[in-house]
Amino acid sequence: MNLADSEEMFQHLRARGAQRALTPQEADIILVNTCTVREHAEHRAVSFLGRLAKWKKEKPGRRIIFAGCAAQRLGDALKKEFPFLDMVAGAKSIDAFPSLLDKSGLFPPLQETLAPEQEGLTGYVTIMRGCDFRCSYCIVPYVRGPVKCLPLQHILQETAQKAAQGAKEIMLLGQTVNAYKDGQTSFADLLNRVSEVPGVERVRFMSPHPAYLTPDFLAAVRHNPKIAKHIHLPIQSGSTKVLKEMKRGYTREMLLEKLAALAECQMTVSTDIIVGFPTETEQDFERTLSLVDQAQFFAAYCFKYSPRQGTPAAQMQLLPEAVLEQRLDILLNKVRDLSARAYAAQIGSHQQVLMEEENKGRSSNNFWVKTSKNYKIGSIVDVEIARADGTLLFAKE
Repeated sequence: MNLADSEEMFQHLRARGAQRALTPQEADIILVNTCTVREHAEHRAVSFLGRLAKWKKEKPGRRIIFAGCAAQRLGDALKKEFPFLDMVAGAKSIDAFPSLLDKSGLFPPLQETLAPEQEGLTGYVTIMRGCDFRCSYCIVPYVRGPVKCLPLQHILQETAQKAAQGAKEIMLLGQTVNAYKDGQTSFADLLNRVSEVPGVERVRFMSPHPAYLTPDFLAAVRHNPKIAKHIHLPIQSGSTKVLKEMKRGYTREMLLEKLAALAECQMTVSTDIIVGFPTETEQDFERTLSLVDQAQFFAAYCFKYSPRQGTPAAQMQLLPEAVLEQRLDILLNKVRDLSARAYAAQIGSHQQVLMEEENKGRSSNNFWVKTSKNYKIGSIVDVEIARADGTLLFAKE
């Protein structure tokens, strides 16, 4: 999502005469697009901004734009702390980015309307912004605002542009991407419509919410071979008590039902998990471990709880750091073991691989596969898996 937003903002700079620079030293403008989901990410972005003071002094006329979620949260305080900063564009202002550029007086006026540049085989298409949930630990709704779905025709037009420029795979993006709705068009409808665009061979999406795994979505996955057989589904915890305190909107039992339905659709599932939420007991953590075992996730991004100022959970008393470290280590070891098993389980299976390099690509269920022969980049190749090594599958010769 950050990459897609960055590319969108760059296109508006490009329409005003900017060209992509290869290094900071070549650049006249640096656009810093930021994340604030975790405190560490925000600190890194602000630290990087501080280091740009020297870069700006080296050459007159250089410009710095600080954008995204950290920019939204920190707001006007940024210019007070960093007076050399030229422009702040918060996450809620991405749609208004062109007018912000023009109002700033720092950049040339619009020269021409340009089609977005497409690089690589995957075209990132934002279909919605914001989030209507209010998870107690999450800063996103405060910095991105409520859900705003983009019109179906806008999405199809952008998809067609990217496909015409060489995108074989379309990644649909949104904070709760499967909550998409435009009139009578549901997320399942959208998946099918995007897959019908000429040139599109595969459709992926990120990040869905368990509450919106509907029967029509599952039907679309079962019947449309262009919809990738992989879903990244953040569960955050396996304890109903903790999920309620997180305000996630589902229970452990509901999660297991959804995961069973995805398994019936032959979808591989990766996830996000937070350990050490302030109210998490040892028993709660064990419930998470047991759910991970039952779900057999093939990959998981695991994080220690990070308090975000302005969220309800930030007022709760934190667990000892040693407890967080211990639980994270236990979970990571379990996930590594499950991942190795998931890769080994693919041996003997037949996979459709979208070649991203001449001898390497990704299967529909998101496993990296290496081939002994070279194929045309962008082609889809049917292979049989001969062996697995770490996080890489090898096709039969």
